[in-house]
Amino acid sequence: MHRSLRTTLATATAAALTGGLLVAGAGAAAAAPTAGLQGDFNRDGYRDLAVSAAGATVKGHSGAGALTVLYGSPAGAGAQKTQTITQETPGVPGTAEKGDAFGGHTATADFNGDGYADLAIGARFEDVGSDVDGGTVTVVFGSATGLTGGVTVADPTSTKHDHFGSVMAAGDFNGDGKPDLAVTADNNRIDVFRGGISKSGTTGGRYTLTTPVLAVEGHDIFNVTAGNVNNDGRTDLVVDGYEGDATGEWSYNANYYLPGSSSGITTTGARKLPAGIITDIGDTNGDSFGDIVVGNSWDTDGGVAKGGAVQVVYGTAGGPTGGKDTITQDSPGVPGSSETGDGFGWELSLGDINGDGLQDLAVGAANEDIGGVADTGMVTVMYGTPSGFSTSGAQAIEQDTPGVPGASEKLDGFGGEVFLSDTTGDGKADLTVGVPWENAQDGYVVAFRSDGTKISTAGRGIGLTAAGISTAGTPRLGANISG
Repeated sequence: MHRSLRTTLATATAAALTGGLLVAGAGAAAAAPTAGLQGDFNRDGYRDLAVSAAGATVKGHSGAGALTVLYGSPAGAGAQKTQTITQETPGVPGTAEKGDAFGGHTATADFNGDGYADLAIGARFEDVGSDVDGGTVTVVFGSATGLTGGVTVADPTSTKHDHFGSVMAAGDFNGDGKPDLAVTADNNRIDVFRGGISKSGTTGGRYTLTTPVLAVEGHDIFNVTAGNVNNDGRTDLVVDGYEGDATGEWSYNANYYLPGSSSGITTTGARKLPAGIITDIGDTNGDSFGDIVVGNSWDTDGGVAKGGAVQVVYGTAGGPTGGKDTITQDSPGVPGSSETGDGFGWELSLGDINGDGLQDLAVGAANEDIGGVADTGMVTVMYGTPSGFSTSGAQAIEQDTPGVPGASEKLDGFGGEVFLSDTTGDGKADLTVGVPWENAQDGYVVAFRSDGTKISTAGRGIGLTAAGISTAGTPRLGANISG
């Protein structure tokens, strides 16, 4: 047995919470942008990105939280339009208060069925009446001018737990053609709001799912990821959490695949997955089944390899039963080498960069040391093939790479977040990298574009000034990205 992972994993999760990672395949190159894309808040045919700064100071309230939308365009994410949203934005419910962490986690889907993508935003430390840190979720709706107005999706059992809205994922879990929203709090249960979240706040119903992970106070679910593993027309869910004794004194990372069904997400057919706190789902080998990539970024207490690892669990009609591959920085062709504390697998994202119909993989190693500079961070990009990810031609991108804004500095954490999404409308996924600890945790984002075959390293940086966010406190812009 190994000692409790509470410190190890809680530290990693607080620093590296992913964006739900609901990534749709870019598919083959299109002749022109298509309206109604996932993540397209203004329905102009280009996918947009929501970038969190959950530690942002708003009207003097430290840690109130904000998020910045980088609208897609032919020139890439944020090149032509940005928008920053807080709880002081007109039409957005609530009020900015100290420590709310508004924007800490987000999920994207067309929740009200009007053809515009909407954004669900968590504020896990929001006080709800006398319920301190009860947490709440706000859905802000898309429109021709972008995100505007919103409604609160309240915790249905607010006295039973706190931190509602900690992590979320959206998907059509029952196959009725409407996206559902799965929301966690500080236990092992997930509230699923059925499709049809209206501007008045009504939903298509709700059910609560008790997951197989540990239900002990302080052992929140780390992450939930939506995607179709078994190709049955319903979205499945991966839950990253703990297992262990009833007190949580001895605890281990444990992840489970939970399939979608006609009634929604179910534990029938659940399957345990490799350990890791970051996952994504996509067809990496062209067999029409979603494969699950798992980031296991730590060295000890259940770590897969020194320096971290990524494990790929292949999907089949029966779920994730198609075998497993393991990739480390010591795998032939992967840039770098496995060193203690690198954090390879800290973040993951899938998307089709070269338009071949196969999902490619971006891997963040936020604690990578480069040129003697500690924890400056690096991102590795690998490309999907019918036989798995090819390490031939893998890319290593860091802030000292020519064309990348900034420089490799201590504790930057380049790759603390990675997100692949076609923001330019050419049918090929572009890469956006979060640098949450840049400049003493101000945070920073770098947007890269696909050149048609790989990621071009001519990046464009977006910092607090461009986002219109205060430099007070520790905003950590770029800690979470969705779209």
